Amino acid sequence: MIDVHLVETIDIASVARGPDRDRAFVLDDTDLTADADLARLVGWKGARAHVHVMSTMGGRPNDAAGTLQGVDNIEVASHHLRLFEAWIEQRVGTNTTVRSGVYDLNSEFYTNASAGLLISPSFGAGSELAASGPNGPSIFPSTALTVRVEHRFGEVAYLRAAVLNGSAGCLGDPEGVDFSFRDGVLLIGEAGVERPGFKLGAGYWRYSKMHDDYTAVDMDGAAIQRRDHGGYVIGDVQLLGGEGRPTVTAFGRAGLSGGSTTPFQGGWQVGVLAEHLFAGRPDSQASLGVSRGTTTRGFRTMLLDQGVRPARAETTFELTYSDKLAKWLTVQPDLQFITDRGGVEKARGVLVSMLRLTISF
Repeated sequence: MIDVHLVETIDIASVARGPDRDRAFVLDDTDLTADADLARLVGWKGARAHVHVMSTMGGRPNDAAGTLQGVDNIEVASHHLRLFEAWIEQRVGTNTTVRSGVYDLNSEFYTNASAGLLISPSFGAGSELAASGPNGPSIFPSTALTVRVEHRFGEVAYLRAAVLNGSAGCLGDPEGVDFSFRDGVLLIGEAGVERPGFKLGAGYWRYSKMHDDYTAVDMDGAAIQRRDHGGYVIGDVQLLGGEGRPTVTAFGRAGLSGGSTTPFQGGWQVGVLAEHLFAGRPDSQASLGVSRGTTTRGFRTMLLDQGVRPARAETTFELTYSDKLAKWLTVQPDLQFITDRGGVEKARGVLVSMLRLTISF
């Protein structure tokens, strides 16, 4: 009736180029999740519940790398024990579900399943969305109150929409959950088709309230207000394999925003995931990805004012391999190379090497 899982992720990262290139960083993310069938547990027909408690610790390798998009998807600015997710989902009829509570937007929106092995944050929610809002949208490490509705059309097509608090905050954050909705809401919708080995979708998001322009001010020096919005397309396609054989899946996506309230105008990510690479190693996986985060005109103007020549984008190349050495232990070495880091043209590239250990029970 209740499934409980404990996962601890430990990253050891080293920045090969940069001011702290001789320093190693250790990061830790502990996640406890519980999923309950409420029909079997308390007789609530068609309902299920999910709770996710998260604790983070460790260093900040991006302080040494100096990138705009980050290098490790478990790195956070401050460490707390958080109630990351807590929601109830109710089935309505045969094809519709309604989910409400504290919810991770990136668990269902703007996500490619085949990009999930990569560690760079740029392969999570697109940077133009991830950097939006007064303190970021409802994604790692802080989520927000949400109502999400999903409808399935037969076995293939889906339509999904959500209304989220415009200000992220969950139990454990310094200011806790925001019940005032003073920053309005974030509206997002996604539609697409998916079946085993294939997914194609498109989404659009928009904030209800205006936020400060990243750089523009009026005649009195006050920040100009803009309404942030954007759209994206995503796709996964299995190129070969399946049924326990070596499998190769390609992924791609691109996003574009209004480009005024964050450093990012948009970007794109492409890559491949290879699974079941070696006979007798069913959990062996490798992935290669390229991510490009395009900067806004305002951000580039700001760099020019600082006497720095801006680049139009920051680009990340990542290669990673993962294998399960024991039922409870997965080992994943990872390499990333970032060019035009910090949005600075011809800035010295930075190489980040990482070892991820995942312990699960």
